[in-house]
Amino acid sequence: QVQLVESGGALVQPGGSLRLSCAASGFTFSLYAIYWYRQAPGKGRELVARIETSGDTNYADSLKGRFTASRDNAKNTAFLQMNSLKPEDTAMYYCNIMQLGSNYWGQGTQVTVSS
Repeated sequence: QVQLVESGGALVQPGGSLRLSCAASGFTFSLYAIYWYRQAPGKGRELVARIETSGDTNYADSLKGRFTASRDNAKNTAFLQMNSLKPEDTAMYYCNIMQLGSNYWGQGTQVTVSS
């Protein structure tokens, strides 16, 4: 069965960096685009980034230049490098795939940006 496990979230000061990981199993990782979403308290889930099977990436306009998505198909793992973090980046971060019309989510990893 599809399993996605996020990790790497932490409490970080404004201006800091974090690298999130999404370890995948139960499907052929290299054949699927990986999506990163986040959800801040009291807000809806927001698409942060997408990395295609080719390695091409797309980002939310507000995050371009600060966030970088990547993937290691040999390790079945996707990454989200987050730099110059701001308090408004505080959220639960999730990775996601869509398979045969169904959405699969990990449990999320908490990122808190605060001094």
